[in-house]
Amino acid sequence: MSSDGGKKQFWRRNVSKVPGSLLKANSKPLLVSIRTKKVQTFQEFESITSDAWDVGDDDDDLLAMAAQNLNTDVVMETANKVIQIHSKLQEQKQQDKPTEATPEQLNNLEEADSNVENIVKSDTGFELDTSTGLNDLEKTPLQRQQSVPSRSPTLLAARIADQNPLDGSLMTEREITRLEKFRQLLAGPNPDLEELRKLSWSGIPRQVRPITWKLLSGYLPANVERRESTLQRKRAEYFAFIEQYYDSRNDEHHQDTYRQIAIDIPRMTPESLILQPKVREIFERILFIWAIRHPASGYVQGINDLVTPFFVVFVFEYIEGEVENFDVSSLSDEVLQNIEADSFWCMSKLLDGIQDNYTFAQPGIQKKVKALQELVSRIDEQVHKHLQQSEVEYLQFAFRWMNNLLMRELPLRCTIRLWDTYQSEPEGFSHFHLYVCAAFLVRWRKELLEERDFQGLMILLQNLPTMHWGNEEISILLAEAYRLKYAFADAPNHYKR
Repeated sequence: MSSDGGKKQFWRRNVSKVPGSLLKANSKPLLVSIRTKKVQTFQEFESITSDAWDVGDDDDDLLAMAAQNLNTDVVMETANKVIQIHSKLQEQKQQDKPTEATPEQLNNLEEADSNVENIVKSDTGFELDTSTGLNDLEKTPLQRQQSVPSRSPTLLAARIADQNPLDGSLMTEREITRLEKFRQLLAGPNPDLEELRKLSWSGIPRQVRPITWKLLSGYLPANVERRESTLQRKRAEYFAFIEQYYDSRNDEHHQDTYRQIAIDIPRMTPESLILQPKVREIFERILFIWAIRHPASGYVQGINDLVTPFFVVFVFEYIEGEVENFDVSSLSDEVLQNIEADSFWCMSKLLDGIQDNYTFAQPGIQKKVKALQELVSRIDEQVHKHLQQSEVEYLQFAFRWMNNLLMRELPLRCTIRLWDTYQSEPEGFSHFHLYVCAAFLVRWRKELLEERDFQGLMILLQNLPTMHWGNEEISILLAEAYRLKYAFADAPNHYKR
């Protein structure tokens, strides 16, 4: 807010209101109310976005330094080949032509990966040549470029075939090779977490995703000998919280929180999984215990969605087929308890890094939405001005993107693939997510520019057509996001005029 009065008004809040509680309304009245009512405070906006929910530090530092050893020119040229191949394949799909990769395309991909791998494997000896690369980026509109700097041998994850399907379908030879690399790395007595992050950036095979997520999140120690004792201790600690706190859910002080959790869970997806009574019970316990143990934020709508990827991935440890239609009650009580405790702790680790998204007035989300607006204004001025001219505020669509980490915008399989990278990227959930959102918005520039009014834009932004997205689309999105981070994160004034 620009005025002192505005600042004071901004912080007003009805303290009796359940954190995150929003009244429900149909989407059309929502659009009208946003358009016709001048929103003065964040709380006012929150109160009318009623369908927002319906529609290892040292290792991180090392990983963040990885890009310093890259030969920028070669990496960009290499990445360009990969993106061009995938662009051609996407065009073939749209024209209903066969999408089988040609031998030449596959050879180009292999050669590209080899070039990137040779660069990154060299710890020293490469100097960044800025005579081209980033300086050349200034000469062309950023959103139209097709070059992506890389930071690990497996960064360029865009592949011809979708990797790691949730249904455990047959694997390609390439996927089998990647799985073997993971298994070899994880088989050691003390796996190198930096190498595991590099390998995981471009996707984690389903078979090793549970253990990899637990390691990358910091829930499990790298040392194999310490893992079992850590699991036993943390699982026992979680169920001690259940015994201590869960009976208080009906107390006057906590009943509103528990009631809101119970209301929100049935609205989650996938319904075939979430609506199973056993799963609902597990989610209610996880969310209630987290809220009780984090009084600074309590329960806020949006946190409930963040349990699902962990829960689904950890079920992978115990079943062979797809998860969404699996009868969870067929698992033993001990297995379900293990999945519940592991999901709680890993979700807690995630939220530790983004808790300011959910504290009073949700300052983390406000900052990220403002940063997104600034970033988009610099990478695609046409889209930014089009939104402004149509009176579309970034908060009106990006609030949900930040609050739910794009989970309401993407199929679950895509969210899980996205989180593979978030787990391996330094501050992936809190920092890299901003660049993913920017790349995601610009991805729809053609469709956005075709909409000529406020209502059309809002309907599009709240119902983006990603239902059929797979790993290929997510890989390209991540490559674009990393390119934005590479260009902007350490040089915020680089493109200012």
